[in-house]
Amino acid sequence: MTILVTGGCGFIGTNFILDWVREVGERVVNLDRLTYAGNRDNLSGLPEESYLLVEGDVCDGPLVSRLLSEHSPRAVVHLAAESHVDRSITGPAEFIRTNVLGTFTMLEAARDFHQGLTEARKGAFRFLHVSTDEVYGSLGPSEPPFTEGSPKEPNSPYSASKAAGDHLARAWHKTYGLPVVVTNCSNNYGPYQFPEKLIPLMIQNALEEKPLPVYGDGLQVRDWLHVSDHARALRVALEKGIPGETYNIGGNSERNNMQVVGRCCSILDRLIPPKGVKERVSLISHVTDRPGHDRRYAIDAGKIKALGFTPSLGFEEGLLRTIEWYLDNQKWVKDVLSGDYMQWKREGGTV
Repeated sequence: MTILVTGGCGFIGTNFILDWVREVGERVVNLDRLTYAGNRDNLSGLPEESYLLVEGDVCDGPLVSRLLSEHSPRAVVHLAAESHVDRSITGPAEFIRTNVLGTFTMLEAARDFHQGLTEARKGAFRFLHVSTDEVYGSLGPSEPPFTEGSPKEPNSPYSASKAAGDHLARAWHKTYGLPVVVTNCSNNYGPYQFPEKLIPLMIQNALEEKPLPVYGDGLQVRDWLHVSDHARALRVALEKGIPGETYNIGGNSERNNMQVVGRCCSILDRLIPPKGVKERVSLISHVTDRPGHDRRYAIDAGKIKALGFTPSLGFEEGLLRTIEWYLDNQKWVKDVLSGDYMQWKREGGTV
């Protein structure tokens, strides 16, 4: 048995594939364009009989169709996406291309493949479209969490492109009968996350005793989900999710950005006492808020809980494990902080 994963060399994709091979044992074909945030070395230790990397683009319809035909997967897990909000503000075109056109291309290829299957295999096939809670927009401090029925009100080019992909996935199920399951997750953190995102950026800057840039007042609230729990939730959604349904995946760990950065600092202070400052929290620097910055996300994950998933890692334990991983993998950090990413920063990109 085989599954096709897109974007498997990225942060969530890497963790999903490692979890899948370890817990399920089925072969994975990974289609990845290997952009700046995709690292083939993340999965280089997997045996050939369990894993195949195909360097290619989800917008390449003939390639996707060929992979489906050659490997005949029982499921597609569509993770490939441009995901950094700041990049979407300065360069939205790539987000529309990958997150909208790429999703359309994957759905069309999967539809054609699905139509050629036997009835038994048609019923077992799944297309899992992995998305974000950012499609729902922003919540006020006392508003109830997002549910699967919450309206989609995206506020950034990134979240708008992901919402478009969600709508396409739903339409391909309703119109063509493609057995699509959609998941919308809260903020992920953990090993292999590219250091442009909040937690790994703060870990690295704090470790080097550099300024810790925090947008605005830093009181933006997110629900934090350890990526290992997300990987497990995706397995649950793939196994038990009902085609045509959407499942929100949350970590039950709402924290504002100042709390997150503060905990990163205090844990690092304990593990590696600072040399140039008394406490790393003094390195926090408030910078101009980004346009359209959502104030709060929160997830009601009751629907996927009914399928058997609950997070296993609380935020404190998950953050400690994450910091320890980055400390133990400084070579990985140094290797990825180069090339396209540094060029983008030199040209004025912010993080």
